[in-house]
Formats: sequence, C-alpha cells, structure tokens
Amino acid sequence: MVMDIDSLVQANKEQLSELEKILGYRFTDLRLLQQALVHSSYSFEQISPCKNNEILEFLGDAVLYLVIGHILHKRYTGMQEGELTRLRSALVNETHLAQMARAIELGRFLCLGKGEDASSGRNKSSILSCAYEAVVGAIFEDAGYYMAAGCIETFFIPAISGKKEELLIADAKSRLQETLQEKYNEAPQYQVDQEEGPSHQKMFTVSVHFRGQELGSGQARSKKEAEQRAAATALTYLQPAAGK
Repeated sequence: MVMDIDSLVQANKEQLSELEKILGYRFTDLRLLQQALVHSSYSFEQISPCKNNEILEFLGDAVLYLVIGHILHKRYTGMQEGELTRLRSALVNETHLAQMARAIELGRFLCLGKGEDASSGRNKSSILSCAYEAVVGAIFEDAGYYMAAGCIETFFIPAISGKKEELLIADAKSRLQETLQEKYNEAPQYQVDQEEGPSHQKMFTVSVHFRGQELGSGQARSKKEAEQRAAATALTYLQPAAGK
C-alpha cells in the first residue's frame, strides 16, 4: 500500500512520541519529524519521491554549521579562525554526526526501502548523519532558529567539552607545520625516542623538534598517532592561550 506522510504519522505515532522525548522537543507539526525520518529509498517505494528527508537534510546542515560555529566562537575566544573551522568540521562531519545519531538510536526510527533495510542501512554512517541533519532541519522548520539552537546545544556541548583534544589532534601535524612554515618558513622534525612492548602491541614515544629545540612529545600504539600527539603538545606550547 502506498503511504503518504499523514498516513505514516498515524501509523508511527508511538515511535514519533518516543523520539520527541529523546530529543527533548515536542513538534507542533509532527509531519516534519516524520519526513525527516523518510529515506529516499523508502519514498521511491512507498510515497511521492519528493516526500523524503533530503530537503530537511539540506536545511539542517546549514543550521548546524551556523549554530556550532556560534557555540565555538563563544566558548573559545582565543582560538584562531583556522582552528575554529577545523573543530567545527570535526563536529559536523559524517562520522561524528553518525555517532550522535547512534547515541539517540535514530536508526530504529527510520523509514528505509527494503533493500537498504536488508543491507544494514539503519547503521550506515551516511544514512544516519543525513537523518540527523534532517531532524535538525525539521526542528528549525517547526520552531525557528532559537529552538533549534537550544536542541543542538543540549547534544553537542558535552561532545565539545569532552572531545576537543580528540577532535583537534587528528590534524595536529598539519597545523603545526602550517604554523611554523608561516612564521619561519621551516618545517619541524620528528624523532622516535622509544619503542616498547611486543611487536603486536608496541608503544611508540615520539618527540618533535624545531631548530634544535624539543617542542613536545607523545605516546601511542602507532608512530603516526604518536607524531600527532607530539604535534598537539607542541601547539599547546607555542600557543598557550588558544582555546582558553
């Protein structure tokens, strides 16, 4: 039987009410939340192709960028524009949005086509991240910017506070090189100081040097990650005021 959005709302009222409680927001127009949960694979099989979550996803993506950018601007007044941009990108990329979606079990509320459902679509990062953006877009469409911003802050501020170092460390080497190249037109050098443990579980200690001075060191299970951690320590040494 072909389903329209109104029919889906009636069929899924209990699930939609459960999701509203998880989100901490009650919709004025429940059709918006339902549409945010309709993947294109389902809409092509069951309802009009235009009645899926893609437009709400587009809207939610823009709202997330604006709100997260505003939060970071307020919280990290000493952080440079490039660092703020990287941190925002780490928070709104597909991987992190999918993690946020999994945290609220968004996958079990989705309407998927038979093929996508059979191929574990409810746990695919691409589908989950897009659905998360669509839910944000639905809240914005239902109640405007300030309500959407409040909901985003509720879920993202703990992630920002708890994962700032983790989110920034991934590209610490490139940021350190950019910093030194811009100021001195020279790149840093990395040195493996120690390798410990059996071959299948080694621990590497790496230090980073510039003009004969050690700027920082880091430990990790791989050389690459140890270099990133050393670079992150060096950035803290070079820019002690950043992020405070």
